[in-house]
Amino acid sequence: METCPCGSADYDACCGPLHRGERSAATPEELMRSRYSAFAKRDPFHLARTWHPRTRPDDVSADPSIRWTGLEILGSADDTVDFIARYEDREGPGELREHSRFARRAGRWVYVDGDVL
Repeated sequence: METCPCGSADYDACCGPLHRGERSAATPEELMRSRYSAFAKRDPFHLARTWHPRTRPDDVSADPSIRWTGLEILGSADDTVDFIARYEDREGPGELREHSRFARRAGRWVYVDGDVL
């Protein structure tokens, strides 16, 4: 059993099915967890298909100098998620705090944008 980068005990029961396209996220928080895990696993395909096309950058590949080390969900509402994503890079440990916005598009949740806190 492989631990999921988002903090769940089992990747194949958590973010794995979303990454493989077997199902879509049921909530913005579930999508946020799967996107964090996609950054950690360097999965640009999942990131691209879960990013709103209006706000998606041309290059969604993960920065190879960053190693994502943990995710903490601070709270979630109808279409927002507040989180802290921890990482290590050349300068040492760091964290990204964000208030993320999501929208339903063609029946599934997508990431729209976020405010770094």
